[in-house]
Amino acid sequence: MPAILQRRPWLLAAAVAATFCLGACSGFSDRTRGALSAITPYKVEVVQGNFVSKEQVEALKPGMSRQQVREILGTSLLTDVFHKDRWDYVFTIKRQGVDPQERRLTVFFKGELLDRYEGDSMPSEEEFVATLDTRKKSGKVPPLEASEDELKKFTPKEDAKKADATTTATNLPPLPAAYPPLEAAR
Repeated sequence: MPAILQRRPWLLAAAVAATFCLGACSGFSDRTRGALSAITPYKVEVVQGNFVSKEQVEALKPGMSRQQVREILGTSLLTDVFHKDRWDYVFTIKRQGVDPQERRLTVFFKGELLDRYEGDSMPSEEEFVATLDTRKKSGKVPPLEASEDELKKFTPKEDAKKADATTTATNLPPLPAAYPPLEAAR
């Protein structure tokens, strides 16, 4: 036996224990791996760039000024110093449990007027909202606007307003006859 093991017999025991522990790591079953994958750290949602919807792209018309394009699409993410007649709109979103999305739109100008644009096909606003909701898989997008009938449910009736006014007035303490001066008399 080597001299070091004769002086420190615990070192041999530690080496044997480490070998068994490392061997046990290869013994993970699919069930164990599944349980460990369920316990994952939270990953931050990363959103970069400008979201451009299909409705915004449809509003672009050749001959528009740079200011009009900026009002529709917002300020471009990339403005190249060497290509002053080109604006790039890039949008990326990375979320936990969802495939990353990336969309690009490039707008070209001739002088101060819009010449053309090209890029990926953009989703409508409703389609984009549907991709953000990962809680339910129904595929239905909730309505983004309330109808007149739905709004009428929330308008207070005149009788309710009068009843609220009288009960509030009776529940309040009486007002003082005079208020003290704000500043001390000189």
